[in-house]
Amino acid sequence: MRTEGERVRVCAIDTIADAKGKLISVRYEQRRRDGGQQVCKREIYDNGNSAAILPYDPERKTVLLTKQLRLPVFLQDGTERTLEACAGKLDGEKAERRIVKEMQEELGYKVSQVERLFELYVSPAAIMEKIVFFTCKYSAANKVSDGGGLKDEGEDIEVVETTLEQAAAMIATGEIIDAKTVVLIQYLRDRVRL
Repeated sequence: MRTEGERVRVCAIDTIADAKGKLISVRYEQRRRDGGQQVCKREIYDNGNSAAILPYDPERKTVLLTKQLRLPVFLQDGTERTLEACAGKLDGEKAERRIVKEMQEELGYKVSQVERLFELYVSPAAIMEKIVFFTCKYSAANKVSDGGGLKDEGEDIEVVETTLEQAAAMIATGEIIDAKTVVLIQYLRDRVRL
């Protein structure tokens, strides 16, 4: 039964696939702005929420990025290694705690404080994932290993250190094509200019 003011009612949710993430088919009724009713069906992918971080060294004006295989990008464009911000699935952990672990695993840097910036949905029409965005200060003193990710998770990550300005230029040249990374670089670049 529809309550007053409710515009959407979910009629059915069917699981299509449930492996590393879950693909569901949702049938719902929606009251349109013009007062009409419509029944819609959408496929939604839920692979869990995540966190991403762009570490920044204010002394040297550098950032740390990862370079790794992203199969969808390879299948679409033939690009074997994608430059992007360090990121990982929350897997039930608090975002702050998880991103500190990811930074150490992927980048090889251990930090104790991160700054939470904002949360965004990158593709809300079809993907449930919400990303929590972070930055932090780092320096050479924070380096504890070469990073590289976890081999048992199939990770083979190259750590790339570059200036923030060079990272911004890489967006313009198409070297950085990952949305979360573009958002972080542009946000941090605007903030540093203040």
